[in-house]
Amino acid sequence: MSELHLIPELADLQSGRSLIRVPAEQNVPFTRRVRALVDTEEFQRLGEISQLGLVSKVYPGAKHTRFEHALGVYHNALRYLQQLVKDRRFRAQIDDHSIELLIVSSLLHDVGHWPFCHPIEDMGLKGLPPHEAHAARFLGEGTELADVLRRDWRIEPSEVLDILAPRTQSPRLKLLRSILSGPIDVDKMDYLDRDSLHCGVPYGRNFDRQRLIQSLVLNAAGDGLAITVKGKTAAELMVFARYVMFSEVYWHHAVRSATSMFARGFYELHDRFNLTELFGCTDAEMIAAFREAAKGHRCEQLLGGIFGRKRSLYKQAVEYSHDRSPEIYQRIAGRPYGDVLQIARRLVEKLNAEQGLKLDPLDILIDAPPPHREVEFAIDVYFPKEGCYRPLRTVSPVVEALATTQFDDWVKRVRVFVAPHVALSLRSADWDELLQAVTEVPA
Repeated sequence: MSELHLIPELADLQSGRSLIRVPAEQNVPFTRRVRALVDTEEFQRLGEISQLGLVSKVYPGAKHTRFEHALGVYHNALRYLQQLVKDRRFRAQIDDHSIELLIVSSLLHDVGHWPFCHPIEDMGLKGLPPHEAHAARFLGEGTELADVLRRDWRIEPSEVLDILAPRTQSPRLKLLRSILSGPIDVDKMDYLDRDSLHCGVPYGRNFDRQRLIQSLVLNAAGDGLAITVKGKTAAELMVFARYVMFSEVYWHHAVRSATSMFARGFYELHDRFNLTELFGCTDAEMIAAFREAAKGHRCEQLLGGIFGRKRSLYKQAVEYSHDRSPEIYQRIAGRPYGDVLQIARRLVEKLNAEQGLKLDPLDILIDAPPPHREVEFAIDVYFPKEGCYRPLRTVSPVVEALATTQFDDWVKRVRVFVAPHVALSLRSADWDELLQAVTEVPA
């Protein structure tokens, strides 16, 4: 591989030339060809798509955008590369072109995101493309982004797409993908820190990022990342940071209330839209389109509660978890959105029939963990003196407890939310008995 000074972005990381500043006090190399990518219409769109969507209904500072996050991920990619080129095995299989491919892929990793992407994807509706695959729309023939990639980087858009939505496999590509999307990746390294900063909480910032980066090496197979034993404690702290950010921010009960309201509104209205066009919108454009479509519809008040001038979130009536009423939790968690919707409808029907209420089907919402689970925090630790690798979970009780397949069970709850105007009349409801009656154990 050539010397690092031949990669302009890595050279500027060292010299401090051509910088752009992003929170918190990050000096991000902003070379001519990076500027060319950032200035495209496709990339600028990310400046109008929020990183955390409805989280700002609970944490007011969470207004940062995917534009800012993309710059942070790109900055992390340069820092990872700066460390990894010290590894002879990395240098043996990663050439200049591969380095530049990783740089642009880190910058463009979220280009396929649409507003409120994750709540919509979690619903698992038919015909929805994963946001990574949706990136093809913004990297296709005739787009400014595709032209810049070819002209300024000598990279084919198809190469970037193969990183974001894998079509081919090789040790080289698997290694690049693990840097972008894996247990200790440039994406997590940024969003935990950035989301914590903007939400005004310390949880996602309390791990040693510098120590973790300095410990990066290749795994035994040479197709993914590992860490040396010196990075073990930093990795444990990152696992805990991720756990707490999920439990206190991403799955905060009021955040999930707003998310459930949005999901139900989307379900009611999505057939009225050309989703390809809708997913090209900015936050403001999508919100305006949904509020217009909701006029006169029974979900008008629902969407008004999260997007109107008067904030009116549904109230949590009851919560179930892996350790509280596990039988009910297991009956609902991980079931398809359509099944959860039917359980909520049967709940409304039962309450109306038995208690003489006149609840609307939209007055009760059930929020449940989706069928797909978070990526397990599976990374190996290299012990130089012994010359061997061991899975982090086998040498760390923290990781074994918090980052295995149990992660979802402990941070993601099943919750029943009720509309504010019916909360008082449902205060004495026996939710355990009701849910036992309207759920059936999935096959």
